[in-house]
Amino acid sequence: MYGVFLILVLVLTGGGIAFIGDRLGTKIGKKRLSLFGLRPRHTSILVTIVTGFCITAVTFGIMAAVSENVRTALFGMEQLNASMHQTEARLAQATGDLTAANEQKEQAAADLAASKKDVDALKEQQEELRAESERLEEGNRALERAKAELMARNDTLQGQNNNLMHQNDSLLSKNESLGEKNDALAATNQELGARAKALREGLITIREGDIAFRAGEVIASGVIRGNRPASEVKNDMESLAQLAGRNVSARLGTNVSDDAIWIYQPEYEAAVEEIAKSPQDMVVRIVAAGNLVRGEDVRTSLQLYKNSIIYRDKEFIIAKPVQAGTSENNEENVMRFLKDVNSAASAKGILPDPIRGSIGVMDGAQFYDIVNRLSLMHGTAILSAYANGATDALGPLRLFIRVEPSEGGT
Repeated sequence: MYGVFLILVLVLTGGGIAFIGDRLGTKIGKKRLSLFGLRPRHTSILVTIVTGFCITAVTFGIMAAVSENVRTALFGMEQLNASMHQTEARLAQATGDLTAANEQKEQAAADLAASKKDVDALKEQQEELRAESERLEEGNRALERAKAELMARNDTLQGQNNNLMHQNDSLLSKNESLGEKNDALAATNQELGARAKALREGLITIREGDIAFRAGEVIASGVIRGNRPASEVKNDMESLAQLAGRNVSARLGTNVSDDAIWIYQPEYEAAVEEIAKSPQDMVVRIVAAGNLVRGEDVRTSLQLYKNSIIYRDKEFIIAKPVQAGTSENNEENVMRFLKDVNSAASAKGILPDPIRGSIGVMDGAQFYDIVNRLSLMHGTAILSAYANGATDALGPLRLFIRVEPSEGGT
């Protein structure tokens, strides 16, 4: 808008000056005035020229007054040109700098892209290293666990090695003992040869003789405390052997010397060692090794059982309903009940007699007392067996029998 306004002012000013010059030239021409001695016509031309000069001068004056750019163009062109050259030089330099900066930017962008690739590669390497580190840590933990297991196993093996060393020492000691026993066995073998000869010579007599003890029959039995020195156990075993000799003497009706009770020496020594090492008391039975005929040596073998309390005093054993009836039926019922008691006590751990299979004792008076009490009842009665005193595995089991009517019986 400023430029349009300026042009409008210049047009109006030029038009006004031209109009004034024209009117002035016309008046001078009509009046035939002369300036500087010129003809009127030439004077009119001069006025017109001066008017044109005035128009130009006024135009430039207004423009110079109004516009700094016009003043610069009219009066500071050289300075403007110098400034333009400087500006162009600075522009060229700035363009060069810009080009260099762009190149640096591109180089920086390329370097940045390369750096990003390097960073991505480093990140991948870092992830791989982290995974490798975790794998190594897991491997290290596995190695620590394996090390702990190996140390524990080493301790176990060390303990086993110590045990084996102790066992080796024990075996060496046993080996020496076995050497001594071997010598004893050689002597025993000679003795057995002599006895075998005597047995062959008296075979007919033995076969036709009177059998005092059957094979497997208990000659003597007792409980020997365990976990004691072997010497003390051996003393108790000798006492049991003496008891066996007295029982044989009572059965045969003649005195039998202690030497007549023959026990296989290695079996005897093994039994003494087992009892000495046992944390429990042991039931020891001396049984006939074969049918014992009068006049021959008493050959025996040993049976060992761990001893414990099987029934406490007044402890319940079994109960069974029976049908009360005649005296004969009642006797049969009581006998069957006692067999059931025998089976139950034997299953619980009381050692039965090898020949008869019985485990307890009951006199005739107690037996018939139970039968008589059954005879007084009608219908179904309940027989209940209780231990009459504490009983261990050796026995015998003594019974207390309770006879009670069942529901509906009398």
